[in-house]
Amino acid sequence: MIFSLVLCVCFLIAWLLDSFLGRPKRLRSKLEKQGIRGPSPSLLYGNLAEIKKINNRVLENLSKKPADSGEVKFHSWPSTALPHLLQWIDEYGPIFVYATGNIQILCVTDSDMVKEISLCTSLDLGKPSYLSKDRGPLLGRGILTSNGPYWAHQRKIIAPEFYLDKVKGMVNMMAESTLMMLESWETKAEDLVGKLEVKVDEDLRKLSADIISRACFGSSYAKGEKIFSALHALQRVMSKVVVGVPGSRHLPNKHNKEIWKLESEINSMILEVVKEHNQLNGSKKDLLQLILIEAEKTRDANDVPEDVSMDKFIVDNCKNIYFAGHETTAISAAWCFMTLASYPEWQARARAEVLEICGRNAPDADMLRNMKTLTMVIQETLRLYPPVAFVVREALQDIKFKGIHVPKGVNVQIPISILHQKQDLWGSDATLFKPDRFAKGIARACKIPQAYLPFGVGARTCLGQNFAMMELKVILSLVLAKFSFSLATTYRHSPVFRLVILPEFGVNITVEKL
Repeated sequence: MIFSLVLCVCFLIAWLLDSFLGRPKRLRSKLEKQGIRGPSPSLLYGNLAEIKKINNRVLENLSKKPADSGEVKFHSWPSTALPHLLQWIDEYGPIFVYATGNIQILCVTDSDMVKEISLCTSLDLGKPSYLSKDRGPLLGRGILTSNGPYWAHQRKIIAPEFYLDKVKGMVNMMAESTLMMLESWETKAEDLVGKLEVKVDEDLRKLSADIISRACFGSSYAKGEKIFSALHALQRVMSKVVVGVPGSRHLPNKHNKEIWKLESEINSMILEVVKEHNQLNGSKKDLLQLILIEAEKTRDANDVPEDVSMDKFIVDNCKNIYFAGHETTAISAAWCFMTLASYPEWQARARAEVLEICGRNAPDADMLRNMKTLTMVIQETLRLYPPVAFVVREALQDIKFKGIHVPKGVNVQIPISILHQKQDLWGSDATLFKPDRFAKGIARACKIPQAYLPFGVGARTCLGQNFAMMELKVILSLVLAKFSFSLATTYRHSPVFRLVILPEFGVNITVEKL
C-alpha cells in the first residue's frame, strides 16, 4: 500500500516536472536551434507576467490622456489591446516564440509564412487542445475545437446547412427579425420626438441571437434568452482566466466556481430546449434536428470518441453554434455601425445604393449580391476590426512552413488585426478606413490575399461565412433605408481583447428616422 502510494507520488512529480519544465524546454529548444527567438519564459507561467506588465504600462499611459468622446481619430488600436505582441515583433522579428503557462506559441506575422499556413489543408495542423480543455466550458468538443475524424464527422452534418443556397433562403427570416428591432426604434423615437440614442451593440446581440435561433433551432430569441445571457456571462468570466497552467482549471477558486456554475446552467438549459424542440418540431429538418439524429448514432459511430455521450455531442455543438453564430456576427455588425457613423460620406453612399436597388422594401438575396458599396464597407470594417483576434493552430504532428520545422505540440498563432494593418501588405494608409480598397475584390486589395483573415484560414475557415455576410448586409441595408445615424457624444472608442475583439464601452449611436 505504502509502496503504491510512493509510486503514484513519484509518477505525479515526474509528470509535473515534464509538463512544466521538460516538454516546454524541448519544444522551445527545437525552435531556437532554427534561429527563432523570443522573451525568456518563467517556469510556471511562461511569459504571462511580462504580458501583464506591458499591458498595465500601456493602460497607465492611456489613463493619463483624455478619453475620446463621440469621435474615432484612428484605427491603430492593436497598439493598446495587444501591445506585448507589437513590442516583441519589434524586438525579435515577424516570427518569434513565447509561452503562456506551458504552451509554446510560435507567433507569425511574416506574410509568406502566413500564406503557406493559409493554404495548408493537412489535418496535421488542427485546433489547439487548450480550446477544448481550458475553454471547454464555453466551447466543449464541438466543431470549433475538435480535430481529425471527429471534426470531419461534425463538419459533414453542419456545413451543408450554411451553404450559400441554403443561406439565400434565410434572407426573409433575417429581414423579419431586423424589422422588429427597427419598429422598437421607431416607437422610441416617436416618444422622444426627435433623435434617439441607442446602445446598438446590445440590440444587435439580441437580434443576432434571434436570427441564429430561428435559423438553426426553430425558435426565437425569447426562448433562448437565458442561454445567450449565460453564454455572454461565461465569456466574460473566461476572458479573465489564463490558459496553459496545468491543473489551474481544476482549482476551486472564485473564477472556476463561477465558470462551473454557468457551464452547468447552460448545459441544462440547452437540453431543455432540445426536449421542447422534440415535442414541438419533431419532424422539422432544421440544424438542431440533424444534430439530434446524429447524436442518436454516437454510440455506433466510429468517428466519435468513446467518451462523447449523446448529450455531450448535442450540448457542445449547440454551444458552438450559439456562440459563433451570434456573438461574433453581432460584434461585427456593431463595428460596422461605428464605421458608418464615423464616416457620413460612406454612410450616404451605402444608403444611396440601398435605396436604388431595393427602395424601402426588404431586400432579397439577389439585391444583396448587387450591393457593392455595402460589401466594401463590411469588408473594410472586418479588416480593421476582425471579431476574432487570432488564428491559432496546433501542430498535431511535426510540420514545416517556409523552411521552419514546427514540432508537434507547438501552437502557431497569427494575430489577425496586426496582419490586417501591415503597411507592406495594405499600403501606407493601412490604418485608415478606405472601403474602396476592396473595389476590385479581396485579391486586388492586398498584396497577399491570404493575409485577409476575418473568417479564419485553410480547411478550418468559418463554416458560417456566407451566413454572417448575408446577415450583416440585411441588417445594415434595412437600417440605412429607414434611419440616418451618427456616433453619440457618449461613445468612447476602446477596442479590447476579451476572447473576441469587443468595444469596451459599447457602441452608442444617435439615430434619426428618415
